[in-house]
Amino acid sequence: MGALEIVVGALVILVSLFIIVVVLFQQGHRAGINGAISGGADTFLSKNKARTVDATLARLTKYIAIAFFVLAVVANFISYNK
Repeated sequence: MGALEIVVGALVILVSLFIIVVVLFQQGHRAGINGAISGGADTFLSKNKARTVDATLARLTKYIAIAFFVLAVVANFISYNK
């Protein structure tokens, strides 16, 4: 096993752990429905803040998923050309 394989493998593990953490930080889509049914009112500013954080996390999830896919292809390419 070469040094490049070890580095790419470690990066795949780190990116996969990071994507798990980012997905767990995202708020569920059903949270707004439960608040509307129970009568919980949020202020205008708290709604915008939540949307901004959720939008940022969703965007970050997309970029991390792309990085994970690219790293998986690179790892496969390295192991195939061995």
